[in-house]
Amino acid sequence: MFSNRPSNSSAQQSRPRTGLRAAALTIPLAIAGVLGAAVPPAQAAPTQGQSQTTHHNGPSQCRGEGVDTSARIRYESDTVINAPLSTVFKLQTDVERWPAWQPPVLTMKRLDPGPLRKGSQFRWTTPAPATPSTPATTLEITSTVQQLQRNHCILWRGPAIGEGLRIDEGVHLWTFTKVKGGVRVHTEETWTGAQVEADIPTATAALGAGLEAWLHDLKATAESRTRAQ
Repeated sequence: MFSNRPSNSSAQQSRPRTGLRAAALTIPLAIAGVLGAAVPPAQAAPTQGQSQTTHHNGPSQCRGEGVDTSARIRYESDTVINAPLSTVFKLQTDVERWPAWQPPVLTMKRLDPGPLRKGSQFRWTTPAPATPSTPATTLEITSTVQQLQRNHCILWRGPAIGEGLRIDEGVHLWTFTKVKGGVRVHTEETWTGAQVEADIPTATAALGAGLEAWLHDLKATAESRTRAQ
């Protein structure tokens, strides 16, 4: 995902697992759930100003499946949300309502009826700003749910395609765990494709900023609804 607004989050502090720091973007960053130098994948650093942010240890999976471990573009992060697990999970999986609380999600359409489940598909759009190697465009993302376990996890994957920009496949995992103070939400995403892999630091920074913005919006919305109850 991309974010059009500046971020105070760990996306600006992401660090590769080998200790080398991924290059920061010098352009505005936009949301896309899925958007060559051999730069190791980045991992989220602690979020500034959010003392409840925690770290996830070990590989994450949803019913035995996870992100693309061979992908060269990867980012992960955590936050703790002071809200009921049911509230957080419903917000995240009621995909048709994403535009109501995520401004960068421009349009959203379910491609099948009924509750979200394994095999469900949804198509959504989001703006992507210009980078040194790609033009500003609007990405159309077709996501297919690979795994879903109620109140625990969801995994989806699919391509993101815009004029002059293509992400062959994004794989996005979310897990939700009850902890003291609320729900720990962990997210990981990988991107593959020749175009984004041609500039791994820029792609990783864009991916990280988008995921941090998504976590921020999810936290703010869930906690606001909880206070209003």
